[in-house]
Amino acid sequence: MITISAFKWVPPMVQGFVRDIRVRWALEEAGIPYKVRLIDPSDQASAAYRARQPFGQVPTFEEDGLALFESGAIVLHIAQRSEALLPKDDFERARAVTWLFAALNSIEVVTQQLVEMDLFNADKVWAKLRRPDVVTRVEQRLSELAAALGDREYLERRFTAGDLMMAAVLRDLPQADLLKAQPNLAAYQARCEARPAFQRALAAQMADFEKR
Repeated sequence: MITISAFKWVPPMVQGFVRDIRVRWALEEAGIPYKVRLIDPSDQASAAYRARQPFGQVPTFEEDGLALFESGAIVLHIAQRSEALLPKDDFERARAVTWLFAALNSIEVVTQQLVEMDLFNADKVWAKLRRPDVVTRVEQRLSELAAALGDREYLERRFTAGDLMMAAVLRDLPQADLLKAQPNLAAYQARCEARPAFQRALAAQMADFEKR
């Protein structure tokens, strides 16, 4: 049985957004059962947990002696086991993987700066000074992504792990207006989040916080 780690509790403003939701979503899309190990700050700091996750973050993934960390790597590992997330055709499969990395390396590296400013540093002088430039970069990336998506339902022929990761990254944006400025991208995001597998993953994460 696959075991993933998740936090026992986080502040309300980030509940539903902790990155184990990406792994839960992938497992739900793939139809693979899993269980969750809930951790707290003392677990994060423990030598045993750091052996599995050197940075003390979530999620981790464990199965049959294999231990993985980093949500992107875990989602890719899961996707390689399921045609629901990666097409069988070699070319289509490669394109899907490309979009997974694009989500992390071209979009999230920009949007995460805005997330950290608005959620955790909004009152800091440096954040107020730097924010306009970061917003401009986010708008540029979203415009480029919207152009690549065009009028398609998903980034390629069908929903893949690339869409899963892209939608997971986009939903972290603290300013919804930035996404709404690109109507096709906003519709794409809504379509991805409406998927039953995502709804199950979100409900599962929220339910774990309620156990506290």
